[in-house]
Amino acid sequence: MTSTTHEIAHDQHTHPIGATKTYWVIGAVLFVVTALEIIAYYMEHLLLDWATPIILILSAAKFLFVVAYYMHLKYDSKVFTGIFIFPFALGSMVIIGLTLLYHVLHPLLRLHY
Repeated sequence: MTSTTHEIAHDQHTHPIGATKTYWVIGAVLFVVTALEIIAYYMEHLLLDWATPIILILSAAKFLFVVAYYMHLKYDSKVFTGIFIFPFALGSMVIIGLTLLYHVLHPLLRLHY
C-alpha cells in the first residue's frame, strides 16, 4: 500500500445507511430546538427565572447533536469521544457555576449588605 493509498483509506468514514435521511431528521430537530430557544427568549417575562436555564439546556443539546452527527463523532473512535467529553463537561460546569453565582447567589448576597 503506497502512502497516497494509505492516506485515502485513512480519510474515509463509515456513514449510517440512509445518511441523507438521518441528516434531514437531525436538521429538523435542530430547527425545532432553535425555534424553542427563540420562543423561550421572547417569553422571558412568562418564564421568569427559568428562561436562562431553558435556553442554556437547549443550546447544549443543539451543540451535542451537531458534534455527534455533523462532525461524525458518533461514528469515530471512542477515544475521540472521551477527549471531547472532558472539555465539554468542564465548560458546562463553568457556565453553570457562573449562572448560579450571578443569577442565584448574587441577589441573596446583596440582602446581607
